[in-house]
Amino acid sequence: MDASTAATAVFAPFSLAGRCALVTGASSGLGAHFAGVLADAGAQVWLAARRTDRVQALVASLRQRGARAQGVELDVTRSISVAAAFDAMATAGTQPDIVINNAGVGLGTPALETSEGDWDDVVDTNLKGAWLVATEASRRLVAANRAGSIVNIASILGERVGAFVAPYAASKAGLIQLTKALALEWARHGIRVNALAPGYIATDINREFLASEAGDRMRKRIPQRRFGEARDLDGPLLLLASDAGRYMTGAVVAADGGHLVSGL
Repeated sequence: MDASTAATAVFAPFSLAGRCALVTGASSGLGAHFAGVLADAGAQVWLAARRTDRVQALVASLRQRGARAQGVELDVTRSISVAAAFDAMATAGTQPDIVINNAGVGLGTPALETSEGDWDDVVDTNLKGAWLVATEASRRLVAANRAGSIVNIASILGERVGAFVAPYAASKAGLIQLTKALALEWARHGIRVNALAPGYIATDINREFLASEAGDRMRKRIPQRRFGEARDLDGPLLLLASDAGRYMTGAVVAADGGHLVSGL
């Protein structure tokens, strides 16, 4: 076996050829990046978000590089919007068997200054939204007698905590437990449910903070002494989404440079 054949044999399980993937919160940041990663692995990809103008621009960009990509409007906090998005995909003749529950919002406010509306916005998006999308997808997969993979994008803040992140940390901790509960129930249907828990990943939203003095102090507490990049999540994402992880369900995979195991 020559080197190229060996490489193909090693990476073949990560192929998503013939698969259809839905990525929520795909209008920017990690969601947009994940859509590209899945498309490059061979999947047909649906990018879903409330900002349809941004989604369509990303779809056009992916198509220019040969990807099979489409966009759909989706507000994960509303069950009627979730059902409508899946109906739209079905009308187009597709049904996702990979779901990346990426839609999420953050909040950096002291608990005593957090309003009920703030709490609802974070928890409804990060936790309720993942619940609505996962159950809608799985209901349809079960009806069609099809297997699938659901990847919930959690956070290391679901397992450890920092200041001023009470709603966010609670929502991500809930998402981790939701992942395990759904994995237990849906394994018999061939539906795997896992969570990817990123550490601090540099994106347009947090880049300014990470470059600050406070960000630098945080960086020094990470064993690898660096913040992550979006591409650091590619391998874990493909592992959980593809047949390479076919015996994994209910798992929480951290990609954090060792942050979770750093000393207290």
